[in-house]
Parts: sequence; structure tokens; C-alpha cells
Amino acid sequence: MADHAPDHFKPDGRPVDEQLADLRVRIDVVDQQLLTLLNERAKLAQAVGEVKKIDGSPVFRPDREAQVIDRLKNRNPGPVLADSIAPIWREVMSACRSLEARQRVAFLGPIGTFSEQATLNYFGSSIEPIACPSIDEVFRAASARSSDFGVVPIENSTEGVVARSLDLLLQSPLTIVGETSLLVTHNLLRKDLSREGIKVVAAHPQALAQCQGWLSQNLPGVERRAVSSNAEGARMAGEDASIAALASERAAMQYGLHVVQRAVQDEAHNRTRFVVVTHTDTHTPAAPTGHDCTSLAVSVDNRPGAVHDLLVPLKRHNVSMTRFESRPARSGQWEYVFFIDLAGHPAQDNVAAALDELRAQCSLFKVLGSFPLDVH
Repeated sequence: MADHAPDHFKPDGRPVDEQLADLRVRIDVVDQQLLTLLNERAKLAQAVGEVKKIDGSPVFRPDREAQVIDRLKNRNPGPVLADSIAPIWREVMSACRSLEARQRVAFLGPIGTFSEQATLNYFGSSIEPIACPSIDEVFRAASARSSDFGVVPIENSTEGVVARSLDLLLQSPLTIVGETSLLVTHNLLRKDLSREGIKVVAAHPQALAQCQGWLSQNLPGVERRAVSSNAEGARMAGEDASIAALASERAAMQYGLHVVQRAVQDEAHNRTRFVVVTHTDTHTPAAPTGHDCTSLAVSVDNRPGAVHDLLVPLKRHNVSMTRFESRPARSGQWEYVFFIDLAGHPAQDNVAAALDELRAQCSLFKVLGSFPLDVH
């Protein structure tokens, strides 16, 4: 114990109960100091809100919050782990932000989905959550401005892109303002504790695909039923003992289910990337943070070397491409739209030059958003 004790406290030979009592008193004092400081911060945030009203500045600035967290992590003296800084301060900033205005955030529901967890991880819990039955409804809510933001899955490390999200990004008046990724653990949930009597496994198609190896080995012959979300599968399992779900432990608690088997996904390090979208008309472009992504949708004429020519401006201006996906353009002419993520921000000279050259050679060119990378 002495080897790991802080410098300002060493075991002194007294009974353990007495030492613990002293430490708890000191913790209570620090907690009260923290509470006082939190309220001081909240008052400053309210003052910031009043100043923002003068020129109509947005309440939520992802780039500003990313810079705050970066600075705190760089100055963290420990022993609090650097990885703990971001979630702590996101909650602090969420609580302070809600004093200016409570942000309405739409996500793929119902309650208990990974989309809900990603939303809370990104915005903190001091928001007005809006659970939507489909990705289309998330986009509709943000496009109609019945929500301030939307959170949708965009890519999974096992199954690849979420095609519907890409299609709607291209069609909608929304822009990407942030991203977050989540380690996705699928659990087999049902009303009973055993696997006996399971006739259906209900989950989102992506979850069924991510667990197909385990399901084939452990529940061969059981129907796999695709539903709108994993939480919807959990809701169904809560009403019918013959149905099992693939979902989170949060969903198990929400719908009164047992965790029959944990972590049944085929890949241990299964992550899903989510993007945060808002209406372009109400968005204030983010300032560069030093670790940004610029996301594009482009299309070129169907001619030899067209795709190669897309990459030339990037190489010429030393811009890294971090993602390249294609989707049918739905024109009936075998044309494709390419979704490209670039490392960097349009405010950087080399990125701006590359974008200008790309725009000149594309029949379709749309910047889907420039935003801080999820490095926390």
C-alpha cells in the first residue's frame, strides 16, 4: 500500500477504519470545492451565452470543445488517466451548455441502442434526446429542424459502411460537424437465462452480420430476423420468450432481459463510427483544431483514368486520404458517387488547393463537412 500511496498521505500505523475516515473527510472537502468551482464555471458559461446572443453564435461548438479537452489532456499532471479527461469534461460542458439552451439530439432509437450511447458519449447527458425509429427519421428530424443535431452510424470496422447513411448525406441539407466511435459489444439477451427454446434472434442487420459465426455455431437453424434496431429486437424479446436479441447491456436493463451470453460478436475489436449532423443553414463552420477530417462526395464522368485523376491533386498537395468508398449513383447508367475522407481542414492552404482542383474536374462535388476527429 505504501508504494502506491500519494506523497501527501502515508499509512501511519493507526487502525484502518480511522485512516479511511480521515481520507473520506478530506474527499468530502475536495468534493465541495469541486462543486463550488463547477458552479463558478456554469456562471461563466451563462455569461458566454449572453455574449453569444449578440451576434447569434451557436451554443454548441464541437471544435471549441475539442480544443478545451486537448489542452486539459496535455496539462494533466495525473494520476487521473488521460483517457478519463474527455468523458468527465464532456459531462461538465454538457451541463454548462444546457444552461444556455438544452440541445435536441435525434438518434436511431428506441432507448438502449448503441446510437443512443454514442449520442450521450458525444454530447453528455444534459440534452433533450429524440429517439427515432429509423435512420431516415433522424435525417428528417435534423432537416426539418425539429432537432438541433442528429447522430447516425456511418461505418463499422467489421461490416463496412452503413449505406443508407451515405445515401442520405448526399441527398439532405445537412452537414457533418463531428464524429465519435464506440466499441460495440453484442450480447445475447432474452427473458430466460438459458438458450433453450429460442426460435428467433432479432437484431439490426449489421448486428446479425457481425455475429453470424457465433450464431451459426451456437444457434444453428434458429431464424435470424432483421429489425430496425438492436433495441427494437430487445423490446420484442421482452414481450416474447421465444425471441432473443443481440444488444447492449443497457438494452437488457431497459427491457428487463437476462444476459444469456456476453460478447457474441465475431470480432473482439468491433467498433462503429457515428457522425453528428446538423442543418447547413444553421451551422457555423468549425475552426481547424490540428486533427481534422474533411468529408466529400464526388462523381466524375465515366472515362478511362477518371478515378486516378481524382487522386492526383491529393498527391500534388500532400493531402492524405483516410477513406474511399463508392456507391451507385442510382442514375441507371452504371455511374458511381465516391465518398472520400481527407486528413485536414479547408482553412489549410494545401487542403484548399487540393479541393479547388478536385472541384474543377468533378461533375458532382459536395463537401459533407469538416470536423474534429474523434481522438479522445
